[in-house]
Amino acid sequence: MLKIAWKFIKFDKAKSIGVIVGILISTFLIGQQLGVFFFLSGLMGALATDVKADIWVVDSKTDDVNQLGRLDMRNLRVIQGVNGVKEAFPLIIAGASCNFKNGTSGVITLLGVDETHTNALVSKEKIMAGNVSELKLDGAVSAEFFEKKNLGGDIDLGTNFEINGKRAFFALQTKGFRGFGSSFCVTTIERARFFSNQSPNNISAVLVNVENPKDIDKVVASINQNVFGIRAWTSSKLASSSVKKILASSGIALSTGTLIVFALIAGFFIIGLTMYSSALDRLKDYGTLKAIGADNKYITKLILTQAMLFTIVGFIIGLVLLEGFRLGVANSGLIFSFSPLVLLSMFTLIGLISLSGASFALSRIRSVEPAAVFR
Repeated sequence: MLKIAWKFIKFDKAKSIGVIVGILISTFLIGQQLGVFFFLSGLMGALATDVKADIWVVDSKTDDVNQLGRLDMRNLRVIQGVNGVKEAFPLIIAGASCNFKNGTSGVITLLGVDETHTNALVSKEKIMAGNVSELKLDGAVSAEFFEKKNLGGDIDLGTNFEINGKRAFFALQTKGFRGFGSSFCVTTIERARFFSNQSPNNISAVLVNVENPKDIDKVVASINQNVFGIRAWTSSKLASSSVKKILASSGIALSTGTLIVFALIAGFFIIGLTMYSSALDRLKDYGTLKAIGADNKYITKLILTQAMLFTIVGFIIGLVLLEGFRLGVANSGLIFSFSPLVLLSMFTLIGLISLSGASFALSRIRSVEPAAVFR
């Protein structure tokens, strides 16, 4: 069966190439849109997952880590006394404007914690240059490599600039520590307040680590029951809530889904019409097979085998092109990857498109009479 199917494919190379092109286009477009969607959805909850904390305690109305309200500093003392809490420390997040030495300006998001917990914000894996301990220096903040253009273009260690008219300099370079639409600059909590003119009585969140990881849910429930006006979240749940809220309030999911649907439709018709056209050109060949004893069941298997061979070849080529795209955009900071489950789902989807498209050809070939070969 495979040998005969392959002969049919090689006989009409032009149409076979057309089917493969349709499959690889569908594969590439679907993978491209999924990759961009994975990247953006990852940024939506990145702050909650990148910061090393078991629990986030935020304002009672907050369900998006990218839009934190204000908490009273006195909440920190209460939370520190809750059973199961190993440590609790404050976090302040504030927007600020910057002026750079090349004459450009920009907007950043300051993240501030006390000096003993700066490692909780920036993990070693995301440090590109410098040392976290340097953030203790007067005016020191971090710079994100992939936000280089938004930070004046020069983020070398020691580069001076202004934050809200106050002197600052880059003491640390991170790579991959970003939020959704934000350029994170990490510093100490006192300096973040100084740069953003925040009151020492206000904080954005309280970050909590528990004594026993198995008791996280219990500690969350205890904090919510004993402290008024706040809400405790596990890091993963806050990240998930942030993603859901942004997707619900923006058109990202709709636009991505629409483009994927159009890629599926385009692939379906390209594959279907090309295979149908090929079948019309080969009616006598299929008629010959019927004349020598092949029934409709055999012909169906033959067509579907051709469709699966097209799928395998087209999907592999499309995957190679997709990998090239992925590596290319990674240099600009658009980083994503596909799990084996996602790749399997993509292959299954492309296979279904190809098999469905083959139905165009099947509908015509099944009606062919063996006598057609003699006409």
